[in-house]
Amino acid sequence: MAERSTAAVDVADNSGDDPLTAQAGKATTDGAAESQDSAEKTAPDTNGERQGGETAIATPELHSGHKLARRYRLEECVTRLDGFSSWRAVDEKLRRAVGVHLLPADHPRARSVLAAARSSALLGDPRFVQVLDAVEENDLVYVVHEWLPDATELTALLAMGPMEPHDAYQLVDQLSQAMAAAHREGLAHLRLTPGAVLRSSTGQYRIRGLAVNAALRGITADGPQRTDTEAIGALLYAALTQRWPYENDAYGLSGLPKGVGLIAPDQVRAGVHRGLSELAMRALVNDGATASRQEPPCTTPEELAKAVAAMPRIRPPEPSFTSPPDYQRTTYQQGTYGRPAHRPGSATTQAVPTPPAPLQSRTGRVLKWAVASLLIAALGLGSWQIADKLIKPDNKPVDPGTTQSNPGGEKNPDVKPVKPIPIVAARDFDPLGDQSEKPDGIRNSYDGNPSTFWNTDGYIRSSDFGGLKSGVGIMLDLGQVQQVGSVNVSFLGGDTSVELRAASESAPAQPTTLDAFTKVAQGTGTNVSLKPKKPVQSRYVLVWLTNLPQTSEGNFRGKISEIKITS
Repeated sequence: MAERSTAAVDVADNSGDDPLTAQAGKATTDGAAESQDSAEKTAPDTNGERQGGETAIATPELHSGHKLARRYRLEECVTRLDGFSSWRAVDEKLRRAVGVHLLPADHPRARSVLAAARSSALLGDPRFVQVLDAVEENDLVYVVHEWLPDATELTALLAMGPMEPHDAYQLVDQLSQAMAAAHREGLAHLRLTPGAVLRSSTGQYRIRGLAVNAALRGITADGPQRTDTEAIGALLYAALTQRWPYENDAYGLSGLPKGVGLIAPDQVRAGVHRGLSELAMRALVNDGATASRQEPPCTTPEELAKAVAAMPRIRPPEPSFTSPPDYQRTTYQQGTYGRPAHRPGSATTQAVPTPPAPLQSRTGRVLKWAVASLLIAALGLGSWQIADKLIKPDNKPVDPGTTQSNPGGEKNPDVKPVKPIPIVAARDFDPLGDQSEKPDGIRNSYDGNPSTFWNTDGYIRSSDFGGLKSGVGIMLDLGQVQQVGSVNVSFLGGDTSVELRAASESAPAQPTTLDAFTKVAQGTGTNVSLKPKKPVQSRYVLVWLTNLPQTSEGNFRGKISEIKITS
């Protein structure tokens, strides 16, 4: 079956269980072991988030070197509190680092943790850290998730100072879109703190702990969408000001002055982008803030994502130009290199002998005459060939329609210039599966930005979609019937097999079945140019993936970074 596995558990965030609107404690990264049992036990229960009546449960006593399922070898304990522990481990089968979270099978939250892990693994969104396994075995429940050693935690980024407007814009844009997709599938985070957000080396943000983090801690909320939206607003506020938007210090950040309430980011620090400042206030409006210009508050991640999309796009800053250093003269200058240095105080200076004039010897004179004779002969031969070409008529037959020129010097009307064809709309096309294949990322496949991409779900066992179906793709709407001459598709992640299919010129609406498209070209690679053997007239064309590359996680997934169509 398809492996739709994303989400991981950020249990290294050992702050208290207060919501983001109240006290927030201390966050740690995946790689720093820390136990904070006392902080957890003394943290006040607010907003009814921690389920009452629970007693402290002993964390299973395991040690480094212990193996789970004869595969996952525990290396280092990262967290141990409240009856569960978190470990850095090694998957000896695939030879990669993973994270493992353990709790007794009789733990009151064991069932909810398993259910949360399995639900979040089905989301299949690369913006979330993946859950790789969720198992109950030998009186233990454990969840295995991705380990991202090269990613940087948002806590560390905020410690370096406020973000540039472009970076803050990317943060809120990616987080709001990711959480909107999660809530459409009925999944909430409820612990979206700086420790739960990672930025990869490519600038992509990934969220860990979806659903599972809250389940491990027994956290619930009456309004999960509002809770996650406010959490994104708090992260944006911190990115703009390097301050936590509440009175208490948290996550290495200073809180706001006591008694002043929640003030806009552009009033906390000079130079804050006005549009982003208003956006943060709209996300935090539930906590006493008032949106500028009387704009309505954003109460769901979907509304926040739409508000970000409605803003003018913030461009990255121009790279600063650094002038090269001034030219430094060396001692190897003309007229001095290879000559004996003058010694101060010497009585005499040896004169440098003057070399003889070139080609003044007998051999040189002979060589000059030989070269001159060859030049004269070459010029004469070339002139004779040119004259002969001009005098003789061209007896070669003229190929009508290919070499003849048109009267008046006009260009051949049969040869049409190649021009780009804009893509008016696009949607995911999965008629052989569940009718949906990552619809949220479709725009990334033709937005002109090669760093963004649309990806398929992850599939296990084989590159042919695990044997579940013959393919999946993107249907492109050209707005009207156009002559399609070439479709160029750029892939990420490895060689991908792809077909170009076209609907009938007379198709009245978007086709819904694969049979409605005719295959006109195919290819394999990372940059594939699909050119039909003869011109194709169609409004709806289908980029149909038939074989996927293998990812570093061991599954198979296709990624399209850019599609360009020309006539």
